[in-house]
Amino acid sequence: MGVRVSPGVPLLIVMINTRYKIIIEYDGSHFFGWQIQKDQPTVQGAIENALQSIFQAPIKVTGSGRTDTGVHARGQVAHFDTPRDMEPSRLQLALNHFLVRQGVSIVRCEKATADFHARFSAISRSYEYLVVNRSAPLALDAKRALHFYKPCDEGAMQEAARTLIGTHDFSAFRDSQCQARSPIKTLEEATVTRDGEVIRFFFKAPSFLHHQVRNMVGSLLMVGSGKWTPVTFREVLESRQRTKAGPTISPYGLYFLRADYTSGH
Repeated sequence: MGVRVSPGVPLLIVMINTRYKIIIEYDGSHFFGWQIQKDQPTVQGAIENALQSIFQAPIKVTGSGRTDTGVHARGQVAHFDTPRDMEPSRLQLALNHFLVRQGVSIVRCEKATADFHARFSAISRSYEYLVVNRSAPLALDAKRALHFYKPCDEGAMQEAARTLIGTHDFSAFRDSQCQARSPIKTLEEATVTRDGEVIRFFFKAPSFLHHQVRNMVGSLLMVGSGKWTPVTFREVLESRQRTKAGPTISPYGLYFLRADYTSGH
């Protein structure tokens, strides 16, 4: 049956896009962070350029969280809408064709509901920071972990890390350029574990302040090296003063592990 259109009445054409959710792994040492920057390579820019080549149309990609220059990801989440439908497995292959040589891999691709939002639908985000604790410098992992050559007490750091769990004013670990409305955040998990010479710091929260993880680890290493006690660490947190906390350490040891969503997403 045809569609009758009365003379002089404009025909309204509704474009129905398909929304996709992707899980991304990337080597942050190749990029100036996640977010698009003029004349600099970024992860978001690389994916959008790949989608432009596939669909011959500009497509915006939204990530679950921004990562800074040098920060890696094992499970970054993003979504985007395409002007035509494509089987997720084919789209994943097509994206990886353009991205893999740039240090980016789409490890999963699936269709998402129209109300899914990689950032706003997320209920928590998890980060890991890797420290290699040995005297010898790093050759293979120079841009994959932080080299810490002094003896380091992971037990003392774990005791200090427990102080971070819960809702606090994290101003002591907040970057001066942070644009968050409030320094108050809720940390759900904070653990420090050792496997041989590798020390892993794990943090989970609904959201984080700019440089919060790198600043917290920098201060925990002050405890691990014996310069501070766990009590000193708690006092630094309670001071709410960035000048009293430890250094902002290298981005190369930081990994965006995953974003968690409700069962419907």
